[in-house]
Amino acid sequence: MQIIDPLFSAREAAAALHVSLPTFWRRVADGTVPRPVKIGALSKWPQSEILAVIEAAKAKRVA
Repeated sequence: MQIIDPLFSAREAAAALHVSLPTFWRRVADGTVPRPVKIGALSKWPQSEILAVIEAAKAKRVA
């Protein structure tokens, strides 16, 4: 059985990261957040990729 990875809109992804939409797009531009999956004109991010951004930030913390 294949597990479906939900897709986030830019607004949903920004909310998950607790950043504004302009900051979210800056992070996409600088490579901190992966580029979107394009579905027609829509830009979507797999939930797993947004969670990976959070995990990467956690790993960079100084203990």
